Amino acid sequence: MTPVIDVHIHVQPFHMMKPDVRETFWKGKKDRAGLEALAEDPKRLLAQMDVDGIEQVGLINYVSPDLMGFTDDCNEWILKYASAAPDRLLAFGSVHPGFTDDVAGRASQLVDKGVRAFKVHPPHQQFEANAYLGPLPQLSELYQVAQDAGLPVTVHTGTSIFPGARSRLGNPMDVDDVAVDFPKLKILLAHGGRPLWMEEAFFVVRRHPNVFLELSGIPPQRLLEWFPRLEELAPKTVWGTDWPSPGISSLRKNVDEFLTLPLSDAAKSAILHENARRVFSSVKR
Repeated sequence: MTPVIDVHIHVQPFHMMKPDVRETFWKGKKDRAGLEALAEDPKRLLAQMDVDGIEQVGLINYVSPDLMGFTDDCNEWILKYASAAPDRLLAFGSVHPGFTDDVAGRASQLVDKGVRAFKVHPPHQQFEANAYLGPLPQLSELYQVAQDAGLPVTVHTGTSIFPGARSRLGNPMDVDDVAVDFPKLKILLAHGGRPLWMEEAFFVVRRHPNVFLELSGIPPQRLLEWFPRLEELAPKTVWGTDWPSPGISSLRKNVDEFLTLPLSDAAKSAILHENARRVFSSVKR
């Protein structure tokens, strides 16, 4: 079975979600009880990963107390969860500059505690990815700590359907500034700007050596429609599913559909595991 590293799944403290967010998230999911049980026991996730042939997963996590309900406590939750198998469960840390007095201190603390990456979610955290140039200068401290530690930062690009989300903040062009100002920082463009800004995402990935396209949330059957030059971007593209978001029934289904695309075997291997292994191996711990 082809090795797979899925750098973007959502196993989070679902109990923290605000009621309207919880309603949106669980709508249409027939396996809610199973997913909640999985979030309580990492052994269940590891067993599912074994069934689906997934070597590692990135546990997406971000602080958004006002919109989503996730407080800073979500960091301790994700670190504890990932501690069951830190070689396979990659904990993402988060520092919200609008709710933290010492961004650099908290980010450094999370690095010391073992996070493997940081997540920035502009539509849900309600600031631009380059807000350090304007109202949130302290955001630069998060990027600086991540760059110094060799940790990648995943930035949500594209829209969001959750109540109150500011989708206009998901334009990948904001990341162009971040890549200019932090040239050694590895940045993953989650969702590739879908469904509005794929051309912008393509530009930013091609322009900057350390910016990667991250495919989570993109239906495989539309991938070459939205990124017709994906073969060219294969050395700078990483795999993700966004599971268990709407339309993604399993960790494996998207992989199997991706493997049917007319891409070279080398491109598929690079995207499914080689590039992610390289991105996450740079962590200085």
